[in-house]
Amino acid sequence: MEQTNATFQRGFVLLAFSSFGELQLLLFPLFLSLYLVTLTSNVFIIIVIRLDSHLHTPMYLFLSFLAFSETCYTLGIIPRMLSGLVRGGQGISYVGCAVQMFFSASWACSNCFLLAAMGFDRYVAICAPLHYANRMNLTLCAQLVGTSFLSGYLFGLGMTLVIFHLPFCSSHEIQHFFCDTPPVLSLACGDTGLSELGILILSLLVLLLSFCLISTSYTYILAAILRISSTEGRKKAFSTCASHLTVVIVHYGCASFMYLRPKASYSLERDQLIAVTYTVVTPLLNPIIYSLRNRAVQTALRNAFQGGLLGKG
Repeated sequence: MEQTNATFQRGFVLLAFSSFGELQLLLFPLFLSLYLVTLTSNVFIIIVIRLDSHLHTPMYLFLSFLAFSETCYTLGIIPRMLSGLVRGGQGISYVGCAVQMFFSASWACSNCFLLAAMGFDRYVAICAPLHYANRMNLTLCAQLVGTSFLSGYLFGLGMTLVIFHLPFCSSHEIQHFFCDTPPVLSLACGDTGLSELGILILSLLVLLLSFCLISTSYTYILAAILRISSTEGRKKAFSTCASHLTVVIVHYGCASFMYLRPKASYSLERDQLIAVTYTVVTPLLNPIIYSLRNRAVQTALRNAFQGGLLGKG
């Protein structure tokens, strides 16, 4: 209890990439550039979908909320990481660390359920196109979005409580650039077996539940596509899912590697580099993938740029 009280009073120190030495100064402009592009791209996606009436459909509604979730996720992590690259080890209070873990876990879990909702949307669009407008109505879309965020918050709260009910040892240095579950758990004293099991169960519930929903949707989608007689028709049907499927593979690949493994396999330095993938790269890939592979988004972006240029003219 004394160790926990001491940790509560002095908090933690995020060492970020201190082991990289002078290389940190080279990482700063790289990560700053990626962050600015990520932030601008996601915000622009939200604005374009909001302003272009052609994109006022369920698929783009979900995409705009995914971009919003990714924006909030990066805002809670990357600015502090950039500050740590410049200043070195950076202090964070006990409560601040818990809050950061809660929101980062919540947004990450919400993304999983939003991707599942987007998979269901594609299932209805391809397997029941004549009933799409009636089934994917505004009420259902709002319920799916609300459930995704509520579920994310509940799972995020559960993960945070599982970690922060533990006593922490005298060491308060987190070998990471944000309060993620593996590096914070590594500072806990005593037997952490039950907490590790709790984190594993919660992670499995989030990833497997959402992934099973996505897999079920795509099983029906694949069956429907195979029933299409023309090759051109199959390509057109599959192209409507390609962007979503690409994002799912990237998102679940990183998340599964990070959270569905035992504590003994953690390598803090390696995990920092992997964490960069899902905190910096993946949020950047989402708008890029949807912009490059989706003609409707391309057209909306082109119109937005042209409208901006004409407005200035």
